[in-house]
Amino acid sequence: MPRTTRQINVGGVAVGGGAPISVQSMCNTDTRDVASTLEQIGRLEEAGCEIVRCAVPDIEAAEALRTIVSGCRLPVIADIHFDYRLALTSLESGVAGLRLNPGNIGERWKVEEVVRVCAERSVPIRIGVNGGSLEKELLVKYGHPTPEAMVESALGHIRILEDLGYREIKVSLKASDIRRTVEAYRLLARQVDYPLHIGITEAGTTWSGTIKSAIGLGVLLYEGLGDTLRVSLTGDPVDEVRVGWEILKSLELRERGPVFVSCPTCGRCQIDLIGVAEEVEARLKGLPKKITVAVMGCVVNGPGEAREADVGIAGGKGQGLLFRKGEVVRKVPQAELADALVEEAWKLAEEEGE
Repeated sequence: MPRTTRQINVGGVAVGGGAPISVQSMCNTDTRDVASTLEQIGRLEEAGCEIVRCAVPDIEAAEALRTIVSGCRLPVIADIHFDYRLALTSLESGVAGLRLNPGNIGERWKVEEVVRVCAERSVPIRIGVNGGSLEKELLVKYGHPTPEAMVESALGHIRILEDLGYREIKVSLKASDIRRTVEAYRLLARQVDYPLHIGITEAGTTWSGTIKSAIGLGVLLYEGLGDTLRVSLTGDPVDEVRVGWEILKSLELRERGPVFVSCPTCGRCQIDLIGVAEEVEARLKGLPKKITVAVMGCVVNGPGEAREADVGIAGGKGQGLLFRKGEVVRKVPQAELADALVEEAWKLAEEEGE
């Protein structure tokens, strides 16, 4: 069962309270380089990103956010640490959200000032607890970043904002370890009703990080935990968005773009199925409509899977059958299989209004 939470609004994107689970990413450009940052945000949006975060290491970066916010369509979240002035300048620049831990901002009056401006501008705050940067006293108490330590950190930061009467909050509890992350979210979900931003932090490269994120986020989402997500990968953040959507699609929580069905190949395959599958997937990345596309290699499962898909091919000896909506369209030579399948998929999408 999905968890019942409060709902907040991040620049027009509803988070929590039954809203669709949104996909986020974070720019890895220098925020002070406005042109590069806007170019990357444009690619992220094209891939399906719905909320984007930018690092704010200094005042120059905070001031650059004004141009970035006005130059893109995605809600921009400012990532703040330690200096409350960076939060204030970012808010003046028009950001849609803040990621900060009020406990590391300093004296209470500094936190009060940030909260006051957030309240005036209806800007939510994400309390972002990370296993790699817990408070020293909690590390002394627990010995290392346990799920209990992470939750205690989050509750302490939440308490600060609640004491100031501010509840436009979402919370994340991220570690690079799947078990620790999952258990931390489970513990916190029993104690608060704030929406959860989920992710496995420092998950790794695109290859290993995708696997780790899919497992960790898959467990949380299957248990109904998670209102917005970010897949953290060492690489192009566009891949984070694509992986995030694939995770949601796999659990049938969101729909965007084609669903691919392709066989792993075996000794019965008599076409270059791997090459065809990779080409088809690459050429259909920009297709926004949910269409099931099957790329199958032999007569055992091929015709059945291709027939059940919206469009598909079932390979034979140096050729394949092209299917659409369960019917054979025509027989296609191997050299033309990718072109034929891609053309049929786009044609179907256009006919159905995309």
